[in-house]
Amino acid sequence: MDISVVVPLFNEEESLPELYAWIKRVMQANNFSYEVIFVNDGSTDTSWKVIEDMAKDDEAVKGICFRRNYGKSAALYCGFDRAEGDVVITMDADLQDSPDEIPELYRMIKEEGYDLVSGWKKKRYDSKLAKNLPSKLFNATTRLISGIKLHDFNCGLKAYRKNVVKSIEVYGEMHRYIPYLAKNAGFKKIGEKVVKHQARRYGTTKFGLNRFVNGYLDLLSLWFLSTFGKKPMHFFGVVGSLMFLIGFVACVVVGGIKLSHIIDGTSAPLVTSSPFFYLALTFMILGSQLFLSGFIAEMIARSSSERNDYKLESTIHLD
Repeated sequence: MDISVVVPLFNEEESLPELYAWIKRVMQANNFSYEVIFVNDGSTDTSWKVIEDMAKDDEAVKGICFRRNYGKSAALYCGFDRAEGDVVITMDADLQDSPDEIPELYRMIKEEGYDLVSGWKKKRYDSKLAKNLPSKLFNATTRLISGIKLHDFNCGLKAYRKNVVKSIEVYGEMHRYIPYLAKNAGFKKIGEKVVKHQARRYGTTKFGLNRFVNGYLDLLSLWFLSTFGKKPMHFFGVVGSLMFLIGFVACVVVGGIKLSHIIDGTSAPLVTSSPFFYLALTFMILGSQLFLSGFIAEMIARSSSERNDYKLESTIHLD
């Protein structure tokens, strides 16, 4: 099969027939063998009924229905798990992504050898204050931390080589960082294509402003896990040792002041009257705790069933 199109959706009953008809026209015009996997993320409208009706008339229509709303990452994960096409295309169900982009995305994967191609909505029809400006800040931060030079990490329109989607785990709200997940899994050829962005025709956006706060927290989590996930002692041990060293130096200072007064025969102030005493106490305790946390995390990482889960590109004469 040439292409699997994965469409996560939540309450998009009005746009689904038009979206599928558009996808079907593009596929037939280019003689692609294909499937369209609609993932109904707990919709409360008749979205699932619409999908069932379309599937009765066309075997290329496939559907997954969640009992409740789990989020876009969960929908993509389940869609990726069942996708069979050599190239997997993701797009949103609100008609803001154009299926006309599919042939070129497919060509970039198959002919130019990209592992992942992300869409870039260079000209957007969203609110500048609510979406465009926060999105630019979000993308700039993600570029800096991930080292991937993309303009629009969160664009729903993306194309993947099949082994990419089978090698990554999208969870929580990590759908924003799929290129970063792919890079961490060893897929380095990540490209970008300017795509047409269309104004929403039906309904309203399902994402609130809290996605930007959650997005930054997820980015920090992903950065930490990708950098120290298999070697937590490298983080906690270094920070803990540094704090313990600062506390130890402060302790030496306090002891030195006390000793100098004893040698001079002068009245020595109470140790507890010095701010260095509390600085030493606090830093040595925190340093010890961080070091022990790193040691425990290292033991957990070493006993994890995934401690040696390495992604292999290929093997020779091995099953």
